[in-house]
Amino acid sequence: MSQTVRGDNVGRLAAVRGRCTSEQACALFDELPVVVAEEITGRWKGSELPTGHPFDGVLTASGWYGKQFDDPETVHPLLFSGGGEVFALDPRKVPLGLAGRVPLSVVAAGGKLITVLEPVLRTTRPRARLRNLEYRGRTSAALIYDHWPVIDVFRRVDDHTLLGVMDQRNVDQPYFFVLQRD
Repeated sequence: MSQTVRGDNVGRLAAVRGRCTSEQACALFDELPVVVAEEITGRWKGSELPTGHPFDGVLTASGWYGKQFDDPETVHPLLFSGGGEVFALDPRKVPLGLAGRVPLSVVAAGGKLITVLEPVLRTTRPRARLRNLEYRGRTSAALIYDHWPVIDVFRRVDDHTLLGVMDQRNVDQPYFFVLQRD
């Protein structure tokens, strides 16, 4: 891919970073190049792309750091930072059903306790896998959680940036996030 196209993708993402609709985020996602699972190994710092989804703000308020892809079979889907270090959190210990239903102030208060709760929430075991999966008509890298009805699908913005979409069973509106290579 040429530098011009990569620069255009970065600019297009920057243009919608403040706030966009789900439809605008889907349109950008659909136009971005695919990425294959083997190309995204490493640790990635995450941020949200607000679109009006009920989860908007939840990850940021909770202290979410990002994701780590060691290889296609070894994925840590939820990294958090606390006490000066980044650690993998076991998704089974996160009440996903409450996301978007609890005020962000309560989520933020819980996020401040992450260092205290770290011994209970931490895991060293991978809790997801990477596969190349068809989504919205194109095959791209996807993170499949071991214990949640959720699949995160990725498209390449540039060599160091991915746009991700969380597809959750029985939730019509996708949730968008951005990953920057650490």
